[in-house]
Amino acid sequence: MREVLDVLLLSVLQGIAEFLPISSSGHLVLAQSLLGVNTPGMRLEVVLHLGTLVSILVYYRNRLTQLVLGTVRGDRESWRTAGQIALSAMPAVFFYLLCHDKINAFFESPRAVGGFLIFTGVVLYALRWMACGQGRLTAARALLVGLAQALAVLPGVSRSGMTIAAGRMAGIAPDRAAEFSFLMCIPLLIGAALMDGLGITPAAPKADALPVWLLLAGAAVSAGVGYLALSLLVRVLRAGRFWLFGLYCIAAGFVTILLT
Repeated sequence: MREVLDVLLLSVLQGIAEFLPISSSGHLVLAQSLLGVNTPGMRLEVVLHLGTLVSILVYYRNRLTQLVLGTVRGDRESWRTAGQIALSAMPAVFFYLLCHDKINAFFESPRAVGGFLIFTGVVLYALRWMACGQGRLTAARALLVGLAQALAVLPGVSRSGMTIAAGRMAGIAPDRAAEFSFLMCIPLLIGAALMDGLGITPAAPKADALPVWLLLAGAAVSAGVGYLALSLLVRVLRAGRFWLFGLYCIAAGFVTILLT
């Protein structure tokens, strides 16, 4: 019974924190450290990320359909967008491959997570004082957003927060910044799932031997909660209140450091 409750709690947490700019990886570490929640391992983490991938595919289904059909038909703008998505994924891949041992060490340090949460909060809060533009996405801006995404391999650094903030600071319009932030993570989520399926990721411990029905239930919960969180995020971004999440991250970071 405890195992089921832990999986459901982690599923809800993943669905919320993957889209709201508060760092899903950081909150999973904190759930384990501060709340005593058992994190059953890599396989569950990959499955929950697939659940949030479903949220993205459903929420942006019209845009994705347009992009795929446009690419098949040879539409120049669709190919440009696909290229920008591929370009934006490269920094995170290289950063993880070069530094994965050091990165993994941070997952064992709640105080480090607290520090990274404060960093995320400062970046988000800075948006309150910046006059961001309403421009279009370019290759240079896509690469800049990709560099911001690379930082999010660190627990406590929000992927959605850093990429949307980088996009807005670079002058990309709010809706376009949010859309690109989530489209650009699709290749990474699919890649992580393939690596797990092919056995490239580290072998899962015995505690990770969860029944299939529980894995599917966790994915479904993270997908449903993720869809609602994504909808909320877009509304907050349009209203110009994105910086409010920065206050939460700063507060959560200081509380984490004080309690650990």
